[in-house]
Amino acid sequence: MALHRSIGPFDTTAIGLGEMGLTIEGHPSHEKGLETIHAALDAGCRMIDTAWSYYAPGEDEQTGERLTREALESWHGPRDEVLVATKVGLRRDFDADGRPIWPRDGRPEHVIAYGKQSAMALGVDAIDLLYMHRHDPEVPYGESIEGIRALLDEGVARWAGVSNVTVEQLDIARSILGDRLVAVQNQFSPIHRETRDTLEYCARLGLAFVCWSPLGGFRHPYDEHLFDPFRRIAAERGVSYQRVTLAWELAQGDHMFVIPGCHRPETFLDSFAADGLELTEDELARLN
Repeated sequence: MALHRSIGPFDTTAIGLGEMGLTIEGHPSHEKGLETIHAALDAGCRMIDTAWSYYAPGEDEQTGERLTREALESWHGPRDEVLVATKVGLRRDFDADGRPIWPRDGRPEHVIAYGKQSAMALGVDAIDLLYMHRHDPEVPYGESIEGIRALLDEGVARWAGVSNVTVEQLDIARSILGDRLVAVQNQFSPIHRETRDTLEYCARLGLAFVCWSPLGGFRHPYDEHLFDPFRRIAAERGVSYQRVTLAWELAQGDHMFVIPGCHRPETFLDSFAADGLELTEDELARLN
């Protein structure tokens, strides 16, 4: 039985599927992407996280949202149990060599337009959970959040989240969205522990904290030795170090969620088993 926790009114799995790797550069085939999402859902996963900006060079915008829609429409399980989250306010372009760049666009009128495009791509009347993806330094953060509020008011989205935020930005969002703000999605992992302040602040506020790239991500190099303590415990337990890493993150509090990315079903299914791994106090002390 998968571990369930609450994001606002949603009862969903503490481990969700991070869809990005299925549709950005280096992604598997379309068929493998569908197979991976179906395998996750069949295993009991009930959260999929995507974004307007997840697509590869030479492909159409919003590929990730459309893949999510197709996977859900072709799945024979209970669609109403699945929380689908997406994000707006960040676009993708590519340089002459096909390398991605991520322009930010937080103008409220554009946030509203992107949100409506996301709802169409997902094939829904209202998006379950809509995040403001990242602060645009050219636009006051509160103005961007006003765009998210307009989408809530218009019924384009049911609930809101913010992503890649500081404590100060979170407070701005709370002042505008009130109790319709239910989640924060920041990077947190053995590599990125600097967001612990927002993690702990969310616990005090009763907001869900969703870790993106909880295993370090696959687009940028990092110091692999940071995972050595996790590998040692994994060897003692006879499981993958990825599973130990996710279990450690979930153990940071009942408000914690993780959305590991993947390129094939087997990878996600190993990650999904992390919610059944209970680390001891001694193990947690060795990792903290």
